[in-house]
Amino acid sequence: MTPLTIHEAATTTGWSPRMLRYVEQLGLVDAPRSAAGYRLYGPAQLQRLRTLRELLETHGVELGDVGFALRLRKEPELADALDTWFDAAPRKPHDLPDADWLSFEQDKHQSLLSTRSTA
Repeated sequence: MTPLTIHEAATTTGWSPRMLRYVEQLGLVDAPRSAAGYRLYGPAQLQRLRTLRELLETHGVELGDVGFALRLRKEPELADALDTWFDAAPRKPHDLPDADWLSFEQDKHQSLLSTRSTA
C-alpha cells in the first residue's frame, strides 16, 4: 500500500492540508516523512484522524483543547501548576486594608501591562 500525500489525505479525511499540518504541530498525529521531506499518511494516521474527529464531535472540544490535554500528559509541571491555580483561593495581602485591595490588584495589572509593552 502506497501512503497518501498530504493533499490526498486531506481529500480522504475532509481535513484541509493546513489543518493536517496543525494537527501534526499539536502532536496529535505523527505523519512520517519521505526521503524528500513530504508527509506520508498511511492507515494508522487516517485512523487517528478519523477517531480525532469523532472525539471532537462527541465531546464538543476543539483541536487546541486536545493539544493542551496532550501537553498536560507530557508536562507534569504544567499539570501541577494548573492544579495549584485551580485550588488556590484569592487572598488579600495580610497587611492591606480591605478597602485598598481593588486598587492594589489594579496597580499590579497595570505594572504587568506596562512591562509587556516595553519588552
